[in-house]
Amino acid sequence: MIRSADIREWRAHDVIDSSGHKIGTLEAVYVNTSTDEPAMVTVQVGLPTRRHLVFVPLNGAVVGPGYVRVDHDRALVKKCPAIGTDDVLPAEDEAAVFAHYGLPYHPGANGERQLARR
Repeated sequence: MIRSADIREWRAHDVIDSSGHKIGTLEAVYVNTSTDEPAMVTVQVGLPTRRHLVFVPLNGAVVGPGYVRVDHDRALVKKCPAIGTDDVLPAEDEAAVFAHYGLPYHPGANGERQLARR
């Protein structure tokens, strides 16, 4: 189980897929607003002049020294809906990120976001 107390230490860790291929660099951790547990990370990918952030679910992730291994293939992750490195995911686009990974999306009763950056 991933402990939310440790998430501040993950920034700038390599994010690798289950085969050990580097996807990119961890930029931020997002928690589920219902449980306050880590749910997704944003990963900085792309060329130095064309960097963007993609979201990756943490289900099945393993944290090691200097890396976070996710349970999703690099090719799938890189096709995820992306945001700019200085942008914020609009609330109306959250469902598309969950759909990309085949995950259920459950906004709050009053339409609150499911993800919050920590």
